[in-house]
Amino acid sequence: MQRNIWLMAVSIIVILILINNTAYYFLTKRTLEEALNHEMLTLAKQLEISLEQSRLGAERFQDQIGRELRAASIATQYALDPDVEKVTNEQLAELRDKLGLNHITLLKREPDDIVLYRSSDPTQLGKSTRSWDPWYTAFNQLFDDKEVTVDWLGQNLKNFWSGPFEVSSTDVSKIYKWGYYYDGASNYIVDPYISYELQDEYEKLTGVNRMIENSVKHNDSLLEISFINPETFPDGKQTIHPNGDVQEHQVQRPIFYGTYTLKSKKDTELVRTAYLSKQMVTLKEVIDGKHVFKMFIPVDVTDKGMSITDENGIPMNGYVLSLVSDYHVVQEQLDKQFLNLGLIIIIVTGLSLLIAYVGMRYYRQSRDKAVRVTQETYVDEINQMFHSIRAQRHDFLNHVQTIHSLAELSKTKELVAYTKELTGDIRLMNDIINIGNPAIAALIRSKISQAESHKIQFACSFSGLNMQEMGAKTLDVNRILGNLIDNAFDEAVKYPEEQRIVNLTGNQTAQELELTISNICAEAAEVITKPLMQAGYSTKQDEHQGLGLSIVKSIADKYKGTVSVIAEPESCISFIVIIPI
Repeated sequence: MQRNIWLMAVSIIVILILINNTAYYFLTKRTLEEALNHEMLTLAKQLEISLEQSRLGAERFQDQIGRELRAASIATQYALDPDVEKVTNEQLAELRDKLGLNHITLLKREPDDIVLYRSSDPTQLGKSTRSWDPWYTAFNQLFDDKEVTVDWLGQNLKNFWSGPFEVSSTDVSKIYKWGYYYDGASNYIVDPYISYELQDEYEKLTGVNRMIENSVKHNDSLLEISFINPETFPDGKQTIHPNGDVQEHQVQRPIFYGTYTLKSKKDTELVRTAYLSKQMVTLKEVIDGKHVFKMFIPVDVTDKGMSITDENGIPMNGYVLSLVSDYHVVQEQLDKQFLNLGLIIIIVTGLSLLIAYVGMRYYRQSRDKAVRVTQETYVDEINQMFHSIRAQRHDFLNHVQTIHSLAELSKTKELVAYTKELTGDIRLMNDIINIGNPAIAALIRSKISQAESHKIQFACSFSGLNMQEMGAKTLDVNRILGNLIDNAFDEAVKYPEEQRIVNLTGNQTAQELELTISNICAEAAEVITKPLMQAGYSTKQDEHQGLGLSIVKSIADKYKGTVSVIAEPESCISFIVIIPI
């Protein structure tokens, strides 16, 4: 039975330790993941700032190209006749080469159209611009000597307007930046333009794409960075050219910086959510066999300028920055941390089990020792009680012979006195046997013997004692009785033999166990005012340590019981212990 209890206790301890460590493990894992996510977010913010600075630099470089196109326009106008009819395509080709441009075109205004009238590029000649919205509106405003106010990306300078780099309407395989200049000194708009190669070269060397490449290259977990147009993502904006070619628009492309190869079906929804809510959105998913972690971060560029529009050509004031990380790298970092954590858990678990084992072993040894000492004490006291019973039975014949002789001799008074003494002794022994608890009976028997040796009149009475329903352990009840009786005997021996009276009663009901012991005490009224229950306090002058009544009080408190002291009647002190059942 004890072995099963020990195994059960160890099992409970092991389970509690495992539960605690498991909870600690997952809590730490969550904390580490949050820390790594925070680290990735910090990196994303740093990249956002750096990339935005690079993007603004690219925008400023494009503006500088626009100013150079304006200067080239003015130089072209000064070099040509103000009448477009007197200008040749060959002159434009010569100026093109001198100014380092891709081409120069002159736009002539007709009653119902604006056409490409002269050009260094033969494929441009005679093309109508009436369908080039909003370029056609801008051309009319320039011819009318008005400031260009079209709702489109562009650069406004004096007598000049330039749109962003865009796919050519006459050759969808080319991307150009055009400048348009008209100051009224001629009857045509000067239109120099340059290819995207210059801007592309700048961005490759110092721009956003270069920044993206370096960021991905020098970060082990970063897989991909994308600048996303949330209004045209994921397909962009396309139109069908009159010649049947599909024409994409540079300012409306869905990914205008970076790459987008790790695709998820949820990306479109998440991009829109991030853009509209202005809150970062994340996604963990397996794409192409890779466990990736995506972050969609909305970026506001209001008043900063950006060459990007929505599907209707309206300039945008924000975009979405997408960072894709290899979560396997993140997981490896977590695994390293968890390995260390696992070692700590194993060590702590081992030490906990060792401490529990030593503690349980010590407790069991202490308990076994206490039980052994108690059993030895009880065995001795029970043996004394049985010895007294056997002695009574052995002397029974002698008592009968004595009674017979006194009866024959008609010694009535002597016979009454003898039988009274004999029945009292037998009644006392029967009362002890009838206590109902052998251990308590043995203790009382030993205390009776002790009282006889000290000439103390020790009377005891018990009723209703039930070993199974006592409300307290027998060992604790005996400790209470032993200390109370010893305390009473120590006080009683101070007085003459005829005054050495100690009375003990025990009564058990359905609600409580009550033990009361009374003894002579000449100064009872004064004694009860002393701290009798305090450990170390004693009214005795010898080597008593003053622990007896303190032990009684601690045991009673253990069972939520009470200990009270009264001085009634005069010169008598009583201790009453009540333990609830």
